[in-house]
Amino acid sequence: MTTPRPATTLSADEARRIALRAQGLLGTPDRRAGVRGILRHLGAVQLDTISVLARSHELVPYARLGPVGRTTVEDAYWKDTHAFEYWSHAACILPVEEWPHFAFRRRAYRNRPQWGHDLPDGTYDQVIKQLREEGPLTATELGGAKKTSEWWDWSGTKVAVERALMYGEVVCVERRGWKRVYDLAERAIPSGLLHDDLDDRECLRRLVRLAGEALGVGTRADIADYHRLRGDQVDAVIADSGLVPVTVAGWGKPAWADPAALETPPRGRHRTTLLSPFDSLIWERARTERIFGFTHRLEAYVPKQKRVHGYFAMPVLAGGRLVGRVDPAREGSTLVAKQVSLAGPKAVPSVAQALLEAASWVNCTNVRVERVDAPDLRAPLIAELTRALS
Repeated sequence: MTTPRPATTLSADEARRIALRAQGLLGTPDRRAGVRGILRHLGAVQLDTISVLARSHELVPYARLGPVGRTTVEDAYWKDTHAFEYWSHAACILPVEEWPHFAFRRRAYRNRPQWGHDLPDGTYDQVIKQLREEGPLTATELGGAKKTSEWWDWSGTKVAVERALMYGEVVCVERRGWKRVYDLAERAIPSGLLHDDLDDRECLRRLVRLAGEALGVGTRADIADYHRLRGDQVDAVIADSGLVPVTVAGWGKPAWADPAALETPPRGRHRTTLLSPFDSLIWERARTERIFGFTHRLEAYVPKQKRVHGYFAMPVLAGGRLVGRVDPAREGSTLVAKQVSLAGPKAVPSVAQALLEAASWVNCTNVRVERVDAPDLRAPLIAELTRALS
């Protein structure tokens, strides 16, 4: 694809600040819009099974709004049909207004020739019939999620309801004890949105535009990754997306920006916070390294003896930079910083602030620091925490 002449050139710092503002981490958040406003602004909030301080979909609004109640977060997502769960960047909570935009993906699933699990005869129709008659149900309530205790060994019912989810006939309307709660799309999605009228090109065009707005500025790969589109899908529509080509110093690849993001310089208060590794600011590792000079890897699935930064190391954002990592745990009313890495002595107050706010959010009254990668910074960090807690 031939890239048009760039509309402007941005410095690396300008691009970083644009990205932070686009992600809701620079400037004053719209507290009246709350968690639902964050979801609509980001367009996708990734789900994950790991829960240390809290689950990732709770950590995302916390990072932007501060200590918002965790029940408030869940209610904002699931009550009154404001969101649905679907495959986007991964399994994500999505604003209900985006239902029509994923028609291209639902069609692709319906046309898929092969699946990893066999669908027993009659099971699909039975699942739809049961949901129609009984209302929202989990896979267990539908008849069982697994044939054996193995995580991958789905029952025929689970295969059927997940297939119906992918096709768009069924919607996940809630997570209950981390189990999906399924309902018929015709009941769960507002009638004005319940359609697959948009052709594939229009779906892709809208998702590319929304990804560009959520990123502020990004390369083709960044934009494709946001909703896990293919590069050729982005190429087919980006010229008509409304995004404008820009050059970013040091990036080495063409970039595209939200024109609204270029109109005013990003200014305002920077958040100091722990970030979920699945936060959309940093979920794409190459982009994170390019923008922040920060290499991050989730090590939860790495053997313990091979971990460098810990099981669920959470980057620390402060002053618009990533200044360290904390691998947290909870022991009763104590937040334990099992392992801490800091960019240098100047990062100590910010990391302490991030730890204290996180502790308060999860109702911990104490913070204990175990290992610090730079041993000479352990005492200053503990002193900072002690001073604040006293």
